[in-house]
Formats: sequence, C-alpha cells, structure tokens
Amino acid sequence: MIEVMKNVVVFVRDFEAAKRFYKEQLRLPLVQEGMTMMEFFPGGTTLGVALALTEEARALAGRHTGITLRVKDIDGFCRELTDQGVRFEQPLEQSPWGKMAVVADPDGNLFALVDR
Repeated sequence: MIEVMKNVVVFVRDFEAAKRFYKEQLRLPLVQEGMTMMEFFPGGTTLGVALALTEEARALAGRHTGITLRVKDIDGFCRELTDQGVRFEQPLEQSPWGKMAVVADPDGNLFALVDR
C-alpha cells in the first residue's frame, strides 16, 4: 500500500548550471547532493533535480514542471532573480489569487512563484 509521495523529479541536461540555479539563485533548502542528483526541502516530499542520463529523461528536460513555489517577499525575490539574469517566462503580476511569476531554469524547466 502506498504511504506517501517521496519526491518529484525534474530532469536537467546541464547539472553544473542547475546547481547554481537551484542552490544559489533560488536558494532552495538542500537535503542531499550526489554526482547526478540533488534533493531539496527536508522533512517531507522532496524536489529532486537529476541529470538526464537517458534519451527518455533528456526528452523531459525543458518543460513546464507544474510545480509552484511559495515565496516570502516575492517582489524583492523577483528583483534579485532579475538582477542575477534568471529568465522569466512570465513576469511578476498581480492576479485574483495573489502575485505570480514563472521562472525558467537553465534547461528551460518552468516553475511558478507565488506569494500565497
């Protein structure tokens, strides 16, 4: 019987660029890191970032992940990301449910950032 979801994995082609993006630019809380995989968000379901080692995995890199990350001070954080050259697929905008932006990692994987 299934107990819990362990992780969600995003595939990347350039692992070194991904390290910089996820660890330094997004500043996600790192759980563990190996040669081809990083996991973020301790204490529950993790976000895995894995080097795409197979043709099937490479085909999954560079798409909308469907993952939404809640951000404190989204205005300031988006300014920081912009200053660091992070690509925004959708700029920060006010919506009926709050503020939202969509950023791309170096491989083009898209993540939504929201303030609530």
